[in-house]
Amino acid sequence: MSDPNTSAFEPLDGDEDQLARDAVREVIAFYNARITAERREPVPDDEHIEQLKAARQAAIDDQTRLDTAGPGDAARIAADYAARLKGLTQS
Repeated sequence: MSDPNTSAFEPLDGDEDQLARDAVREVIAFYNARITAERREPVPDDEHIEQLKAARQAAIDDQTRLDTAGPGDAARIAADYAARLKGLTQS
């Protein structure tokens, strides 16, 4: 897994569905890494952990929705999650 603080989404070759799945997977991995890091803090911020878990769950829900998404929806999700990851890794 790449470092969530320095990685940028680089889509693999593939159709919109695969691009969307890759983007969502990267965002989920980012949240997993942040949750783990926060839990390892000397004094974990439980509220922040819950916020991260809620954001991760929303991404997991979107990943599940991809099972029935059409090409247009998949392209939108890919773009949304690529932008989200960029914002997360630049902050």
